[in-house]
Amino acid sequence: MSWQKSVVAFAAAVVLPLTGAMAGSSVAAAPEGDFAAAALPPGSPAAVNGQLKVCGVKLCNKNGKQIQLRGMSTHGIQWYSQCVKTASLDALSNDWKADVLRISMYIQEGGYESNPRKFTDMVHGYIEEATKRGLYALVDWHQLSPGDPNHNTARAKTFFKEIAQRHKDKTNIIYDIANEPNGVTWSRVKTYAEAVIPTIRAEDPDSLVLVGTHGWSTFGLSDGRNINEVSQNKVNASNLMYTFHFYAKDHRDSYLNALRTVSSQVPVFVTEFGSQEASGDGPNDFTMANKFIAFMKEAKISWTNWNFSDDHRTGAVFNSGTCSGSNFSGEAPLKEAGKWVRNHIRTADDF
Repeated sequence: MSWQKSVVAFAAAVVLPLTGAMAGSSVAAAPEGDFAAAALPPGSPAAVNGQLKVCGVKLCNKNGKQIQLRGMSTHGIQWYSQCVKTASLDALSNDWKADVLRISMYIQEGGYESNPRKFTDMVHGYIEEATKRGLYALVDWHQLSPGDPNHNTARAKTFFKEIAQRHKDKTNIIYDIANEPNGVTWSRVKTYAEAVIPTIRAEDPDSLVLVGTHGWSTFGLSDGRNINEVSQNKVNASNLMYTFHFYAKDHRDSYLNALRTVSSQVPVFVTEFGSQEASGDGPNDFTMANKFIAFMKEAKISWTNWNFSDDHRTGAVFNSGTCSGSNFSGEAPLKEAGKWVRNHIRTADDF
């Protein structure tokens, strides 16, 4: 949610210099023109389910079976790349039993805009690392401020064209073209989506595409808009889902009820949520969060939790300092929110 705007000052204390490899990490970014494509391990989530497709308002696997993906979102990779490395990704795959890794690449706030080549190469590297572990790689165009995604249309076309060109033959790629549109009407978001999606489809006609909804991906609820606006004016694109975000301490039954409504109208993927306040901090409300979890399981709504880092906030799953080491498995490195979400991820869907 909108808390990311306040992270910049804190980030100055944790950002590390980035060169050809990801800072503080043994996971190297794929250099331009020189990369080895990873293969999906047999029996892994992405190998079993293959190319994802929307069937009605549900997400289905290559066999047309309705499925629910569960996993984690990185923090902004310009700040917390040290938390996304071999040991942590191995834990996410082998210990947490996750299905999907959301790669959170901010556009402004020291992200892509500051060095497109560096951040594009970082994303290439993360996609290969997710693929080696059989995870779906959810590429998150983390636009936030300004809230109108049309501000970044040209950048988005450049970025997604290269990502799609290089990874179009993979079956585990998910493109999320707008993180949290805010202070903007749904019609403006729709205009942006219909400008960017053809760029992806020209290279990759099959993979799943996600688009954020207005009101910080709440279908306009957080902006006081009618949540039915999206279903009444859908994006003209195929194999598309719409994203919904919530933070359980602040977003109560009205948000849960909104999720029930919109997910019955259009395909929905919850690409970001937490059990805390919308700031990503403060006390956890596991009771309310469990209501959301139960409904998403019942409705087979896929999700990624915010966030896979050791940020000082309660919403970061690892204890502070964890990312400087190599122990990411089990409950010992985890805050309470980390223990909670790990347990939910480890309860496997019936693929």
